[in-house]
Amino acid sequence: MTTNHSDTGNPKVDLQYRKKKNAEDMRMQLISFALMIFLTLIAFFAVWSDSFSGWFTVPVIILLAVVQVIFQLYYFMHMNHKGHEVPTMFLYSGVLVALITVWAFVTIIWW
Repeated sequence: MTTNHSDTGNPKVDLQYRKKKNAEDMRMQLISFALMIFLTLIAFFAVWSDSFSGWFTVPVIILLAVVQVIFQLYYFMHMNHKGHEVPTMFLYSGVLVALITVWAFVTIIWW
């Protein structure tokens, strides 16, 4: 059985594990950064192009923004690592409360 943590007691194994883990993290950050640049270019193109109406452009830009926020949270703020369960719970509960509040105000105003 292999160990997936770095407290083996052997400095060479610990160093190799950290180098491998850091390389994987850097690769994922670069991939997500490239995807965020690509999504930003798509948003700029949607606004720049006159072939899309505002009813299409605004939801697409909001969707791209949500995807970029997810990339930011999970790859640049390291929420995909162990030990971030409590902040993640508070973040998601805050988002849930905000969405319920916006939904309540929209339904009160429009209906």
